[in-house]
Amino acid sequence: MELNANFDERVLVHSAQLDWIPSPMPGVDRRMLDRIGDEVARATSIVRYAPNSSFSAHTHTGGEEFIVLEGVFQDEHGDYPAGTYVRNPPTSAHTPGSKDGCVIFVKLWQFDPNDRHQMRVDMFEAVSNGSAVLYEDARERVSVHRLDAGEVLKDDLKGGGELLVLSGAVTEAGDELVTGSWLRLPDGAALEATAGPEGAMVWMKTGHLPFAQAPAL
Repeated sequence: MELNANFDERVLVHSAQLDWIPSPMPGVDRRMLDRIGDEVARATSIVRYAPNSSFSAHTHTGGEEFIVLEGVFQDEHGDYPAGTYVRNPPTSAHTPGSKDGCVIFVKLWQFDPNDRHQMRVDMFEAVSNGSAVLYEDARERVSVHRLDAGEVLKDDLKGGGELLVLSGAVTEAGDELVTGSWLRLPDGAALEATAGPEGAMVWMKTGHLPFAQAPAL
């Protein structure tokens, strides 16, 4: 399966307008944003866990990063409330689920194969001063930004980038991005996003698109 797989194109998806698609596990549904592959895939998705649902135990062969958008995500390593950003590198493993239900934004198979850096960050605490770098290495930079009304977020996006609106709204290239909207821009595109009248909080990842490829099976 290929969905929004041309990384030289601008892609905007308002995830709240997408239908939920059942996953192979009962009670776990997803909204697909981009994807290369079938069940084992380089994928970016919004995933919803119904109360008392779980995914089977698995190893992250290609790594996993996620943001808890609503509720509390759980595994044998702990509880992850809304606002938590997590990186589970290649070779890590867990059994994910949620007692009361949750919604997460998740990216699979997008790590350096040699990355072993596992981390967990409270984004709300990290962004208390306006902007914060959550993670950075030679191939990518992950950040979160709290924008006041009318504030402009700019980036030349060397290596491309993507943005997820966590709350509020921003306008970019004439399009309004509201909570849950996801934007991906190609290498060299200039990002200029202006926060709406209530401000916005956005998650951003840059530099990583030249490394995009299908999973190594």
